Amino acid sequence: MLGVVENHSLPRTAAFFDLDKTVIAKSSTLTFSKSFYQGGLINRRAALRTAYAQFVFLVGGMDHDQMERTREYLSALVRGWNVQHVKEIVAETLHDLIDPIIYDEAASLIEEHHTAGRDVVIVSTSGAEVVEPIGELLGADRVVATRMVVGEDGCFTGEVEYYAYGPTKAEAIKELAASEGYDLERCYAYSDSATDLPMLEAVGHAHAVNPDRTLRREALARGWPILDFHRPVRLKQRLPGFAVPHRPALVAVAAIGAAAATAGLVWYANRRRATVA
Repeated sequence: MLGVVENHSLPRTAAFFDLDKTVIAKSSTLTFSKSFYQGGLINRRAALRTAYAQFVFLVGGMDHDQMERTREYLSALVRGWNVQHVKEIVAETLHDLIDPIIYDEAASLIEEHHTAGRDVVIVSTSGAEVVEPIGELLGADRVVATRMVVGEDGCFTGEVEYYAYGPTKAEAIKELAASEGYDLERCYAYSDSATDLPMLEAVGHAHAVNPDRTLRREALARGWPILDFHRPVRLKQRLPGFAVPHRPALVAVAAIGAAAATAGLVWYANRRRATVA
């Protein structure tokens, strides 16, 4: 358990959650690849490659260099995508695709943090067109995500306006702390990836969830708790009558072309194939 309800005479606190492999069992964006294919945003070949990329992501994730190449590959992939069309696809398929892959353990933690009086903030490299609806489904208070430039025609231009990754996640958390009055020494953070070390270092209570090899080593060295989340379950099936409280997701750093993760992981899948060949 996370302790008693916060004393509201003290500075406010929050719990910051990475999304993919921390709160949900898969890549949030790659999970929608079939829906994007059916909606005409990607072709059949790309859809098949994203299925392979999902496997690679689940097995080992990506390191810093691979994530940085994501931004370069991203612009070519999403340029010209209609933002409203992306939002409609996500809205239509959200419950069928995301609800079944939410970790029971993560949902419990979110509930406990809310009960203790803490805000819950989802901090993800994926985009708001995907992350915002998931945050609302989870009852998150705020969302931090990557955003891309949208042209006057309502389509992505291919330019990245804000990349919520690595040190920029930590910067966003510190900005939120300043604007919302969070005491970061009393705040919590959860992630599976060593690329989120800056975010974890920014708070007083860091936790490694299903950590990659590097993050596991760091967590052991720093004495951070290591959590094993492995029970994806639909929210309504967790307990009779249970539901995560519905809270409007107030977007701290909004958005993205809905394929930020798709772009990088498709690139990684191709790179792995080329290496094997």
